[in-house]
Amino acid sequence: MALLFTDATGEPRVHRERTARTRALEDLNERLSLVAEITDVLGQTLETDEALARLVRLLVPRLADWAAVDLRTGSGEIHRVAVTGPGGRNAGFEGRREPAPEGAGEGEDSPLGRALTGGDSVLQERVAAVLPAAGHSPLAAIHNGFLAAVGASSAVTVPLGARDRITGALTVVRTDPAHPFDEGDLVVVSDVGRRVGVVIDNTRRYGRQRAVAEAMQRNLLAPLPRPGHLRLAARYQPAPAGSQVGGDWYDAFTLKDGALALVIGDVVGHDLTAAAGMAQLHGILRSLAWDHTGPPGAVVDRLDAAMPVITTVPLATLILARVEGDPDTGPWTLHWTSAGHPPPLLLSPDGTACYLEAGQGLLLGTGPATGAGRPDAMHPLDPGSTLLLYTDGLVETPGSDLDTGLDRLRRHALAHASEPLDTLCDRVLAVVPPGSTDDVALLALRVPPP
Repeated sequence: MALLFTDATGEPRVHRERTARTRALEDLNERLSLVAEITDVLGQTLETDEALARLVRLLVPRLADWAAVDLRTGSGEIHRVAVTGPGGRNAGFEGRREPAPEGAGEGEDSPLGRALTGGDSVLQERVAAVLPAAGHSPLAAIHNGFLAAVGASSAVTVPLGARDRITGALTVVRTDPAHPFDEGDLVVVSDVGRRVGVVIDNTRRYGRQRAVAEAMQRNLLAPLPRPGHLRLAARYQPAPAGSQVGGDWYDAFTLKDGALALVIGDVVGHDLTAAAGMAQLHGILRSLAWDHTGPPGAVVDRLDAAMPVITTVPLATLILARVEGDPDTGPWTLHWTSAGHPPPLLLSPDGTACYLEAGQGLLLGTGPATGAGRPDAMHPLDPGSTLLLYTDGLVETPGSDLDTGLDRLRRHALAHASEPLDTLCDRVLAVVPPGSTDDVALLALRVPPP
């Protein structure tokens, strides 16, 4: 005869144990799924603020009722950068800064201090019973004040990163006494903290690299000349936050024979290597063009031949143009060649605009030109006309075709063609689509009116 054991409630013990095991497995699966999702989501951004915003949105409310992130700053402070609760982001708790404590946790008895200085993960199963008196340290005051303000019943505080490279701390809070954090939660949050620490370390390293590349580009964009009555203006707009710096550049300089050289170029790639390649092409092209009185195509042919030997640039697009004519009186004529670059846009004083699509040749780096070399083109510049040279970030965006971007630029430039040249450049940059992930270089030339 089989015996059926029951507990005090009359529920069969076997059924109760099976239910408990099922719930434990479901809870474990949910924790593992959360860690996997956090890892995947954080890997999709190179911006620290965006990474942390995504983190706290995943933790609340799936794992916790509140989540707070404190980061070490380069100035030696601890900065509370993100706090999220049931109502979403709560800026009222953010922004506080305290000096980073020295030593490995000396005098730091708060969970926040232990995580930041000693790399300890701390579980507070019953917050009310273990809260130390206020005033032990600035970090203890931050931690205890936050727990009291949100009505915490249990909390977990873990370091972000490994013991030898801690970038901050993560604190998660539950407010329901019936569902406190346990040792399993401590393991999960500690794992999340290690992963987030790696992401923050990478985003900061990327930010430093991006700053170096952007500074390199800006320093190489030499001041524009003032050739007689011709007027020049230029703009460089870095890629949006979260995108890598590219190799776009512009240049303008007076040649040995008095002609004005105009350059717009784009090295293939979006990283520090592309920016360094841009610097190489910038210098070589100036040297090749300065004393050359022939057509621009011959100069670019020489650049194309030299590029694989003395640069690290694999591919690039480029327009090299000569503006010929007396700098004060004109008339002026544009001579140019294009190495696979978007065509110049010419705004005429009669209110029309056209793209100068002649003179198109292969990209730099695709191999030596055959036959007579690169094509050249020529077009008169009427008094009062404006010429725009630009890189593809102004007209190309994911999900849209090039013709749409070119038409948008033409209409927008025409609408502001009568404005001062600097104003026109600012207006033209406004046409960059919100979804663009590329940097933009723009060079504008205005011929004086009669």
